[in-house]
Amino acid sequence: MDIISIIISLALGGVAGWLAGFLMGAKGGLIRNIIVGVIGGFLGGFIFNILGISFAGYLGVVIQSLVGACALIFVCRLLLGK
Repeated sequence: MDIISIIISLALGGVAGWLAGFLMGAKGGLIRNIIVGVIGGFLGGFIFNILGISFAGYLGVVIQSLVGACALIFVCRLLLGK
């Protein structure tokens, strides 16, 4: 993976994390949004792989990361009681 791909992945993760935080009413800064978005990308990929759904392109990556990030925020709220 080259540096451009890493930067694009972090940017898309940041967008997905920000959207998930906005939709779920979670507060956080840029670093937290990137972390939530990147972890959400892995989680979303796992979820959609189980369901047999695949996306292509950057929009698909953002949708997958968004769903995973929302699921991550939801589970964290359940576990932490917030």
